[in-house]
Amino acid sequence: MRVPFLDIPGQYKEVRHLIDPAIAEIMETGAYVLGKWNTQLETELAQRHGVKHGIALNSGTDALRIGMQAAGIGPGDEVITTAFTFVATVETIVQVGAVPVFVDVIENTFDINPDLIEAAITPRTKAILPIHLFGQLCDMPAIMDIARRHNLMVLEDAAQAIVTSQDGVMAGGFGICAGVSFYVTKNLGAAGDGGLLLTNDDEVARRSKSLRVHGMGRERYYYDEIGYTSRMAELQAAVLCAKLTRLDAWNERRAEIAERYQAALADSSYDIPYIRPNNECTWHQYTVRHDDREAIMAGLKEDGIDSAIYYPVPLHLHEPYAHFGGGAGSLPVTERVSKQCFSLPVGHHLSDEQADYVIQRLLARQSVTA
Repeated sequence: MRVPFLDIPGQYKEVRHLIDPAIAEIMETGAYVLGKWNTQLETELAQRHGVKHGIALNSGTDALRIGMQAAGIGPGDEVITTAFTFVATVETIVQVGAVPVFVDVIENTFDINPDLIEAAITPRTKAILPIHLFGQLCDMPAIMDIARRHNLMVLEDAAQAIVTSQDGVMAGGFGICAGVSFYVTKNLGAAGDGGLLLTNDDEVARRSKSLRVHGMGRERYYYDEIGYTSRMAELQAAVLCAKLTRLDAWNERRAEIAERYQAALADSSYDIPYIRPNNECTWHQYTVRHDDREAIMAGLKEDGIDSAIYYPVPLHLHEPYAHFGGGAGSLPVTERVSKQCFSLPVGHHLSDEQADYVIQRLLARQSVTA
């Protein structure tokens, strides 16, 4: 049986009756930039996340970069975060002139360990940047308490946390702003790149809207600061609005598959995901850990089952970022889980039969490698 990791064309087929007419309208009218679909996407997602502002951008990376700059993060500021993440989190800190300060993660959730944050705070610390990995939020009450006591900003990396909540509060509702990604592999994916900044802060919203258009202010061709070209194309916004109509159903199906995995693998040799009781996980990835990862993944490939590694090498061990970290051994949990973790297919396209086949082969491969 073939079990693909993703079925992006299948998503399109489900909503093509909405996408095709919208694209035709955009092409016929010539309204290609910052039009009605951008406005609809921004409004709907700001409402879904319970924040005042949504600013559509060219990518999730730009959402992080522009959000940091709009919030006042700049040269010399230290931003506490983790090295177990996609590179955009850290590269954008560096790009605005700030300094990433790495702390270790929690082994069973892969996110920042709040118990280690205070020891990393210095007089130069300006912000904490928690990363909501794999579809669940970090321990935000603990992080927000630390931030309040030390007068620090919190900026959320919500690239993998669209419509994800904790204690009823959505991603983006905790910090000064949050960056969301619409890369094609995300739960809500564009036909290419796309991103969104979420914020309750009026000044961050104002600056972000200016920064996405070269720093232009309210009057055309008059510039308030040095900005970027980071508008979202109307075509992408139309695709996202169409897919947004199906997102809840898609996430519900992801949860069904994840629950199937959780029950079947609970007593296996795999370390399965831990979801905090106050979290509503949206299962961007279903990530397990095993010491025999390479052998198991190779066996799954022979069985026709796709799997993937997020992330094979922590960022503090990559050459461009090594000087920000303490070298090998400085983040022991991060380094350990990066050698153990791999993600299984959990997209809404999977059938029960496919999910059960994944489980069967995982348990069989476990006995071979044990």
